[in-house]
Amino acid sequence: MQLSSMLAFAFPLWLKASFWGLVSGSALLVGAFIGYFKQVPARIIGMIMAFGSGVLISALAFELMDEAYQSGGFGAAAIGFLTGALMYTLANYLLNRQGARHRKRSGAQQAAEKDHPSSGTAIAVGALIDGIPESVAIGISLIHGGVVSLAAVVAIFLSNVPESLSSTAGMKKAGRSKKYIFGIWAAIMLLSGVASFAGYAIFSQFPQQVNAGVIAVAAGGILAMLSSTMIPEAYEEAHDFIGIITVLGFLAAFVLSKMEG
Repeated sequence: MQLSSMLAFAFPLWLKASFWGLVSGSALLVGAFIGYFKQVPARIIGMIMAFGSGVLISALAFELMDEAYQSGGFGAAAIGFLTGALMYTLANYLLNRQGARHRKRSGAQQAAEKDHPSSGTAIAVGALIDGIPESVAIGISLIHGGVVSLAAVVAIFLSNVPESLSSTAGMKKAGRSKKYIFGIWAAIMLLSGVASFAGYAIFSQFPQQVNAGVIAVAAGGILAMLSSTMIPEAYEEAHDFIGIITVLGFLAAFVLSKMEG
């Protein structure tokens, strides 16, 4: 049984959407605490990033894209998927030029604010666009049936931990303050709940095919994010083992999705 179905009679759907968005976003703070207060070896961070990447790839393939296809057909799924990837790539390109290129890196690659005055804002916005598509997809998934996929929420949660862990370690090495670092992740956690609420509240007024396209847009953005930020960091630090670890993450999420079904 899907976990959120336990809440079906207790809370309205808009509140459930906000709740699950906050749950998935809370992993960002978990990762930030680990990355800031613990000296996690870069190799271990890379391995965790690889596992999280595999988990998220599985979720977007078997949860988001499958739902988009089932709801809107191949056209809506394909167009949305490509659109999401293009939108993310363009936004990421612009942010990279402002100093956010290495925002997921755990080493000393991130630009310091004194060297690149706009990099702090760019990193914050970059972290935001990395996480919001996932939350919007959670909200939209509640429109039909009133329950959220536990596999998708767990996958997003597991991928968010290494994402913020690695980025926080890099921010700390770049000399950014504790207030700045935790302020970013706390804000994004809250905005994840808002984005999930918006995904439900706004798109519940639209036809099913439009919702399918938006879910596919989120999936395309997520895959583009993985390809340009998380996977390069994983390979840089754990290239000898990234293949098998990514496969294990994919398999774990795949098994969870099938057990849930």
